[in-house]
Amino acid sequence: MLAKSILTRDSRYVWHPYTQTATAPAPLPIVRAEGVYLYTEDGRKILDGISSWWVNIHGHSHPRLNTALRKQAEVLQHVLFAGCTHAPAVDLAESLISVLPKGLQRVFYSDNGSTAVEVAVKMAYQYWKNRGATRNVFIALHHGYHGDTVGAMSASEISAFTDPFKRLLFDVVRVASPHCYRCPVGLQRESCDIDCISSLEKALNAAPHSVAAVIVEPMLQGAGGMIVWPAEFLKGVRRLCDQYGTLLIADEVLTGFGRTGRMFACEHAGVTPDIICLSKALTAGYLPLGATATTEEIYQGFVSQDRSKTFFHGHSYTANPLACAVAAESLRIFRDEDVLARVKRLEELLKQGLKPLRSVRCVGDVRVIGGVGIVELETDGGRSGYLDEIGPKLGAEFLRRGVLLRPLGNVLYVMPPYVITEGETDWVTNQVKEVLTTIASDN
Repeated sequence: MLAKSILTRDSRYVWHPYTQTATAPAPLPIVRAEGVYLYTEDGRKILDGISSWWVNIHGHSHPRLNTALRKQAEVLQHVLFAGCTHAPAVDLAESLISVLPKGLQRVFYSDNGSTAVEVAVKMAYQYWKNRGATRNVFIALHHGYHGDTVGAMSASEISAFTDPFKRLLFDVVRVASPHCYRCPVGLQRESCDIDCISSLEKALNAAPHSVAAVIVEPMLQGAGGMIVWPAEFLKGVRRLCDQYGTLLIADEVLTGFGRTGRMFACEHAGVTPDIICLSKALTAGYLPLGATATTEEIYQGFVSQDRSKTFFHGHSYTANPLACAVAAESLRIFRDEDVLARVKRLEELLKQGLKPLRSVRCVGDVRVIGGVGIVELETDGGRSGYLDEIGPKLGAEFLRRGVLLRPLGNVLYVMPPYVITEGETDWVTNQVKEVLTTIASDN
């Protein structure tokens, strides 16, 4: 008897994320992956142009990461992290502190990006409570996206992602972000960040002793539209947080580990947040792991003989040894192979390939930062943003051509693993050029 295909079995039992089953095409039946390529059950070879949802940086099935995972599995697979510790967690914490912006000193582990943010929000709130202060206001940015748990959704912009759950969310004060291309007052890039900073300053001034934290995605806002910032805006956010004595939370779940050309996006502005959220590329796409790193001052705010001041948060798989071991090896790869130089070259290639698309009639803006190339389209799809019908159509066409891209509605982006070759990068950007040129000529 022939075995049933993956798709046949999947269609009967599995529920996929971010997928409307009534309209979505069948999922790709992936059977293996290597380097920048995914291989399907029916024999296709597909270039992974979005790093498998932004997580894979060193390529699939990396020999060093495979070895680290195998060796750790032979020693210790998991143990609870409340009341226990182990070498992989300590090794990773030491390695992270050595590369994080100076001043971040303590690492709290969780399971993924949303929970890393959830930890940060709860940590900031309780930090002030432990100090006897009432600070229950959070300031977040328009176009922000921080994850799918309730706290992370609350900090995110109301959108198709969060709208069904809005009655569950707590209120935040939302201020302008420097979406220079979509600036509503028509300011030039040089002054746009100044106007947005004044929006934040007004919000802080309205409640100077009530704000627990300001939360941002530094330099690159992801799911909200792949918005690239001027570094001056991030500097201004840090300055105002210091001026008003509140905490700065940097959600670097997407931007961490080289995505923007620096190890961490905060380095573009030379700032250190009070709390930083990490996940996605932390384990180079191998295993779920989140980390929330803080200053020693925040950590000490929870150290007390009063047990009620304990940070009551944790997960069954907190600091999983397998994930920690792979993450630590990933950081060693950064050190040994000068990965950031590779990202810099990828940035140059993306600029060369995508910047000329500004002359294509349907293209509104082209943005490149680090290993991320973004093309924002002007469409008449009727529904803007993520629900713009152009997104699924583009995704299907690129897949037909052998590259996996997943547009955010009218925002097309390329975010491949860093090991992509120059020839492969040129091929991907040529596919983008051909598809968009065809769209422009058809309209």
